Amino acid sequence: MDSKKQGVSRREFLKTTGIATGTLIGGGIIGGLVGYNVNKSPGKENKTGNNHQGQNHELNVGLKFFKTMASFNILAQATERILPEDELGPGAIGLGVPYFIDNQLAGAYGMNAKEYMQGPFEDGAVTQGYQSRLTRAEIFDQGIAKLEEEAQSRYQKGFVELEPEQMDEILTAFQKGEVAMMAVTSSFFFTLLRQATLEGAYCDPIYNGNKNMEGWKMKGFPGHQFSYAKEIESKEFVKYEPQSISSMSHS
Repeated sequence: MDSKKQGVSRREFLKTTGIATGTLIGGGIIGGLVGYNVNKSPGKENKTGNNHQGQNHELNVGLKFFKTMASFNILAQATERILPEDELGPGAIGLGVPYFIDNQLAGAYGMNAKEYMQGPFEDGAVTQGYQSRLTRAEIFDQGIAKLEEEAQSRYQKGFVELEPEQMDEILTAFQKGEVAMMAVTSSFFFTLLRQATLEGAYCDPIYNGNKNMEGWKMKGFPGHQFSYAKEIESKEFVKYEPQSISSMSHS
């Protein structure tokens, strides 16, 4: 299907497949969005891909895992191609997803603290869970370096300098497992990146993603309400403003 002729945006695709409403998170569906043409209005499309997260961030948010802004900006642009901004709301960068991933990689998630990480290491089935000898932190480090390497090899430019379609081409190659990586497949890295992007878009804002609860607002999720007792028997539909754990009253 020609998405330009149909006028279908990525965010509309997310809505119609149920991903934006939280009904489909696992699997490989959002991976199919890479390479999916975006029909944005003039002035919204970032043609150079240079929407650098590091140049406009909250004062109370800093990097915990990434040692350079160059690597962080590659991550930011990759997540934005997976969940781009459009007329329905902010994309991954606007939602703070890169900071969420950075913070997670610096903690138990990045160290695989809850996984069994001893050998033997074999190529397992998709139902067998985590199989790599590398931690997530090591996989992200290698994957981001490979994104830059592919950009330089294919276009003689840095990843963040590429056109959106060129970024999509590279990410699609990762999704299909066509890029050589050590001790892990590029498709596995892409799966981690895609899942972390979704988690950052819909997490509680205390984890530095879902900025201003915009992810929840887009899908009508109320967040963490103290109680529904007053409205539980109401015959009328009750709409709640989303609330973060950090904003709940403990009095």
